[in-house]
Amino acid sequence: MKRRTFLSVIVPLAAAVPALSQKKVEDGLITDRVRQRLVSDPEIKGYKVDVETKGGVVTLTGTVETERARAKAEKVTRKVSGVKSVVNKLRVEGPRPK
Repeated sequence: MKRRTFLSVIVPLAAAVPALSQKKVEDGLITDRVRQRLVSDPEIKGYKVDVETKGGVVTLTGTVETERARAKAEKVTRKVSGVKSVVNKLRVEGPRPK
């Protein structure tokens, strides 16, 4: 009887582990793809934009010079495969001192 109870608990947990680790891998791939697209975009490259993904929801943080660059970063991010939504926390701080 104990063996059945043990198996009835362990088997569903074992089945869930690959799904959880797969989500982490997918989130990591999404983050990498978003970063790659952002550094490749002429309007956004050069800015400090941090990207974090959880469950397909991408959060952008950091600073940019213009509202246009902020909107462009969000637009570029939304186009990446696997992105469910974007939380844009980028701050507009105007031109950088030279």
